[in-house]
Formats: sequence, C-alpha cells, structure tokens
Amino acid sequence: MYKTMIAAVLGIAVAAGASGALAKPNGDLPPGLQKKVENGGELPPGWKKKLQVGHVLEHDIYEHGVIVKPVDRHGIVTISIEGELVRLMHHSREIVEILSH
Repeated sequence: MYKTMIAAVLGIAVAAGASGALAKPNGDLPPGLQKKVENGGELPPGWKKKLQVGHVLEHDIYEHGVIVKPVDRHGIVTISIEGELVRLMHHSREIVEILSH
C-alpha cells in the first residue's frame, strides 16, 4: 500500500514538473490560464512587467484588450488592457508607446 502511495505521489510530482516543459516557447499563456482569460478572468499577475517599448505584446494579452483608438494611417492601434493604455503596431503587435503604467 505504501509503495502504491509513494508511486502515485512521485507520478504527480513528475507530471507537475513536466507541465512547465509543455509551455509554448513563443510566450503564449499556458492552456489553463488561456482558458481562464477566454472565460473573462483576469490576466495573470506579472503580465504588466512584460510591457516594454520595442517588445511584441503576446497575442493572448492583445486579445484581452479593448481597442480605444482604431488603426491609424501608420498602422498604430491604441488598446486598453485592464486599465493600461498601450499603442502598438497593429500587424506585429510591437509596442510603440505605453500611455499609462
């Protein structure tokens, strides 16, 4: 019985450690967080730390935002993401300016 419990605990520990390896290398949210965001939940804490001029905004975070000012003739769009205003290139999602932080 103890061997079975130890094997089960080790299996769970190994599976939990492996879940980090399943994260997408391009920076998308893990499946569980993605589902939470899609269902109207908040973005994970720390996402604001990734807001830096010149960096590409993750697609999942962009999808969570609301367009405040549509794409202009330069291809720049302004979006609001949980109270943060961000200007970025519409096609590449490269951050041009952070208006609130």
